[in-house]
Amino acid sequence: MATNKIKKKRVPVHGVLLLDKQVGVSSNDALIKAKWLLSALKAGHTGTLDPFATGLLPLCFGEATKFAQDLLDADKTYETVVHLGITTNTGDTEGETIATADVAVTREQIDAVLAQFRGDIMQVPPMYSALKRDGKPLYEYAREGITLEREARPVTIHLLEFIDYQAPFLTLRVRCSKGTYIRVLGEDIGAALGCGAHLNALRRVQVGDLLIDAAVTIEQLAATDEDARTSLLAPVDALLTSFPALYLSEELAKRFLHGQRLALGKENVAIPPEEGRVRIYREADGVLLGTGLMQSFGVLAPERLISTSASNPI
Repeated sequence: MATNKIKKKRVPVHGVLLLDKQVGVSSNDALIKAKWLLSALKAGHTGTLDPFATGLLPLCFGEATKFAQDLLDADKTYETVVHLGITTNTGDTEGETIATADVAVTREQIDAVLAQFRGDIMQVPPMYSALKRDGKPLYEYAREGITLEREARPVTIHLLEFIDYQAPFLTLRVRCSKGTYIRVLGEDIGAALGCGAHLNALRRVQVGDLLIDAAVTIEQLAATDEDARTSLLAPVDALLTSFPALYLSEELAKRFLHGQRLALGKENVAIPPEEGRVRIYREADGVLLGTGLMQSFGVLAPERLISTSASNPI
């Protein structure tokens, strides 16, 4: 994607843009364009979408980049169209056809095969992927005609739902763990049906608790008045909604922001019932302070701290 060469003054921008990435655009190009439109100093994405894929691409700005890893680790939900009977070297529409077969499968056969791929499965990463071998992405080897051995890795398919079948197109909804390649899942389903397959379309509709319904396109962002573009950002804590909230007094908040461990069991603080990660707010104004780890006996250990000037109230 070409970007405007006009130099703009970069400013601190904090929050999360839920971007609806369009087909044919790389995740990095989408990030560069959004960063330019927002005049942002610092930005990062939370895991890439293939250029042929569309859908939810959360982009983090400023202090939100500290929590991007949480979305990298989050479950993802996709809607995909599997084209049965044609296998490509990339597993999607961008590759060359390497095999064709007649498609004569029934709904009963499809249901039986889908059942094989639900739950914990092993998946071999594709050659056309950004995984690295000796510091070099696998897709670079693939483009040179080199195929390397790859070990199967465990992934979890939490949901594999039949939506529609109009031969040769099989439409599915998939919710899966991090590290899952939907292209490989489509290929493996096609192989199990005996006809091969590749992905005709792929759309990501959810990342963690974030939904495509709230997303905007680059075109919508560009069409918004420049001074109002930051209003399209979700607050930093939109990335943290799966963690219990914990509110600290002014004194405890100061100590937390200095990186001190707090023995909350001795304070008048409502402690979450379970140990684990929590999001921390200042009680007086609801300002997000960062994340912490609740440990045994009510001890709170600071984890990631943010500048309070970058926080939005809960």
